[in-house]
Amino acid sequence: MNPFYNINSDYKSKLLKELEAQTYEFSKNEEILKKIKNRNYIGIILNGTIQIIKTDYNGNRTIIEELIENDIFGTKISSLSNNEYTITTKDKTKIIIIDYEQLIKVNNQSTYYNQFIKNLLEIIINSVNDKNDRIEILTKKTIRNKLLEYFRIISTKNKSKNIYLPFTFTDLADYLAIDRSAMTRELKYLKEEGFIEIKNKRITLLY
Repeated sequence: MNPFYNINSDYKSKLLKELEAQTYEFSKNEEILKKIKNRNYIGIILNGTIQIIKTDYNGNRTIIEELIENDIFGTKISSLSNNEYTITTKDKTKIIIIDYEQLIKVNNQSTYYNQFIKNLLEIIINSVNDKNDRIEILTKKTIRNKLLEYFRIISTKNKSKNIYLPFTFTDLADYLAIDRSAMTRELKYLKEEGFIEIKNKRITLLY
């Protein structure tokens, strides 16, 4: 879902001006929170990819979310509660930042503004569903079951037994909160036992 779905370019420009939105551009592997001055904001990814990462006191890294074009994030909807969280770009990225207080105080009953709010709500609902899927994965007790649940969810969403991983195997381990080496061994066992086929980032479910 595009946040500006069903809003033409003229109304989009007018909307962003009314919201006093600011556009930021970032290079690859740049931490974005250092540039964003707003304390309470909603971010819209125009292009590129970002990762919300938690690093605990032992240095263990967990990918909380990986977000792409048209996804949204912010202090009200993302895990950004303390200094353990960072947001880093994976490639060149362009983001619109809207102050949350400005969003709710604008007195605008126009069709394009209502459409924008409707689009945001739909994206937030989808984000909540994704977070619920993540909880289902993380509650599995074993590495094998976490992997199989992740594969099942992606396969169901894409309606295909061919899964193309959206990130590297290292990032997959961080996303599932498991050890990279242990995950590699389990993938090898799943392949040997006929559960999956692996070719680069493509995984085919055989069960």
